[in-house]
Amino acid sequence: MSNNKKIHNFSAGPSILSEYAVEKSIEDLKNFAGTGLNILEISHRSKQFEAVMDDAARLVKEILGIGDDYDVIFLQGGASTQFFQVPMNFLKNKAVYTNTGVWASKAIQEAKAYGDVIVAASSKDSNFNFVPSEFEIDSSADYFHCTSNNTIYGTQMSDFPKCDIPLFCDMSSDIFSRKFDANQFDLIYAGAQKNMGPAGVTLVVVKKSLYNKTAERHIPTMLQYKVHAENGSMYNTPPVFSILVSKYNLEWVKMNGGLEGMEARNNAKAELLYSTIDSSPYFKGTAELNSRSKMNVCFVFTDEHKNLEEKFETACKEAGISGIKGHRSVGGYRASLYNALPIESVEALVNVMNNFNN
Repeated sequence: MSNNKKIHNFSAGPSILSEYAVEKSIEDLKNFAGTGLNILEISHRSKQFEAVMDDAARLVKEILGIGDDYDVIFLQGGASTQFFQVPMNFLKNKAVYTNTGVWASKAIQEAKAYGDVIVAASSKDSNFNFVPSEFEIDSSADYFHCTSNNTIYGTQMSDFPKCDIPLFCDMSSDIFSRKFDANQFDLIYAGAQKNMGPAGVTLVVVKKSLYNKTAERHIPTMLQYKVHAENGSMYNTPPVFSILVSKYNLEWVKMNGGLEGMEARNNAKAELLYSTIDSSPYFKGTAELNSRSKMNVCFVFTDEHKNLEEKFETACKEAGISGIKGHRSVGGYRASLYNALPIESVEALVNVMNNFNN
């Protein structure tokens, strides 16, 4: 028996994809680009897939507003590989990091294997419930690294510091979700499985001038950014299907107003949910007001209403709400509002929450 009930996907990742990307990908699973083969069988060296790769890279540049002074690279290994690949390539002596969550902490730990790491600011003592905004960046360091959005704790950088050294950022969970000046960055990396596409591909955007600052140590060929750039992200077999779906999702972003359109869409969803939390006597947000994420809304029951958790979770399930539980390390609830999530899904969650107010 088929189940046509609408499921509202609040998963933190792998996350919801646009229906456009899903439908286009299904077509290519049957017959890719008129080849008579499905996308899972096609050679990554075929002209048809090379066109996909070129289109995906072009869309990244167009949407982010960057030019040919940047390389767009599609890699594997997730952001977790970037935690060590970045310092392996560019940490010569010392680097500056901010510690704003679990993933930033892991990036810091990996970087320590390649040089001195200066932690300019940390919110660890407050259980990462805010993003530090005042700190100094050592101008003699090799680079400054930050994490733009923290999925586990529901915090997000509202802007980025101007610095005299290369600026690097892990944007895994909020890339393509809002307007920002990508040209101020020397390197951006992001696991695809939040806003860009399915799990399996990692986006790296690197300014070409950065290659001149590569550390003089042995770097395995597979971990050299320039090698992947020079080979069009095909030094080894790329994650073909993940890149294809990402291309379609990027087309959807462009068709829906690019970064400006996504920001308006995401602001509306976040404002609706946060206003519901703030006006409810049953729920409270966990992140400080000026650090709240537009991508991952984290909340808990107030102490006197924790006994309602089971009732709330049952109501969510009955309403077709999926992926609402908080990360296993912090508990509570987390509603991930990634680009493709429609506001109707947020309205469904708000309806369940408002039932506790009546």
